[in-house]
Amino acid sequence: MLITEVLCVPVRSGFFADDQAAIRAGAPHDGFSYAGAPLTPGFKAIRQAGEAVSVMLVLDDGQVAYGDCAAVQYSGVGGRDVLFDAAMAVATIQRWVAPLLIGKEIQDFRSVASLVDGLEVEGHPLHTAIRYGVTQALLDAVARARGVTMAEVIRDEYETGIEIAPVPMFVQSGDDRYDNVDKMVLKGADAMPHGLINQVATKLGQDGELLAEYLVWVRNRIIALRSREDYRPVLHFDVYGTIGAAFDGDVERVADYLAELGRLARPFQLRVEHVIDAGSRDAQVTCSAALRSALRARGSEVQIAVDEWCNTLADIELFVQAQSADMIHVKTPDLGGINNTIEALLLVTRNGLAAYCGGTCNETERSAQISAHIAMACGAAQILAKPGMGVDEGMMIVGNEMARVSALVAARDRAATATAGR
Repeated sequence: MLITEVLCVPVRSGFFADDQAAIRAGAPHDGFSYAGAPLTPGFKAIRQAGEAVSVMLVLDDGQVAYGDCAAVQYSGVGGRDVLFDAAMAVATIQRWVAPLLIGKEIQDFRSVASLVDGLEVEGHPLHTAIRYGVTQALLDAVARARGVTMAEVIRDEYETGIEIAPVPMFVQSGDDRYDNVDKMVLKGADAMPHGLINQVATKLGQDGELLAEYLVWVRNRIIALRSREDYRPVLHFDVYGTIGAAFDGDVERVADYLAELGRLARPFQLRVEHVIDAGSRDAQVTCSAALRSALRARGSEVQIAVDEWCNTLADIELFVQAQSADMIHVKTPDLGGINNTIEALLLVTRNGLAAYCGGTCNETERSAQISAHIAMACGAAQILAKPGMGVDEGMMIVGNEMARVSALVAARDRAATATAGR
């Protein structure tokens, strides 16, 4: 099957792009926005509307495959690409990517994805968001050419040997961290609430007291609202390095604090993401490994998840080799081509760590759907319910896609078994 045309158009993302540096520095809320001037290059305001680009590949049989370019909420920090500009992305795709793909015969995913992911313009790779969206569309094109789901393409090309089935969903609250917890419990979220603990003064507390109070409230709220006693979601909080900031980066003090949080969380498992920001990739690997060891030395079962400074497949390989975390957040837009996401998830899982097929609230419904295929085909430990921060939308989009795909694959497998048995 041939690609006859490449179309791309700016579209809306599911949330906003936020200047993390300004927020961590104490920028106050101003309604839904933030007051003050941005600190990260590329931002015109601390909070601004997210941007995305939909890439459509017109195939010679009339079908259209599509994927969406999107970037994370907190761009330009932790080793990530600069803020995504949709208009510039459209121009780049039209000038450099379209000529590469038009007239190309789509036979497999891995080779053509690698071609796009490795493309350089004036000595630099394409923005991660562009590589992310274009490779999504290519995976869809291969699936359409073969008449199967995208999950089946991944399973077969990467020989995963994994049964395609729904994986646990991690749901994020945004700043509405109380009412949204109720939604999560009522809808049976597998991991929650994220919490958006991105400021010391207003969300963590100078001694961590605000997070401790919130954790206890979440624990008690689950127990009060759950419809069955065996409902035990993982309590997963993303703290954006604020614990390290509050405790001066002292690993031993941080471990003491986390161990106490783990005690408060019982009977639920506690997982904390990006506990300390060590300032560079190599320092982050060392720091996270030390923190994990300190927790085990205390007999604590609190799990550590890594996020910032763990952006590329090469980064993830280093964290895995050092066993620096219990869970690796494979942040899908940050890895560029989804071929890298697939390889990263499989790498993490095969090395005995929990692979989190994550991403950001700032994606689109299309990138979320395709992430669902990837997570199932790679046997991820959990997937982020995305986009947005409203709970309902992300759980619906990702959960429904997983349900549909697993049903289709199961029906196809049953039919193949019945045919073989005749």
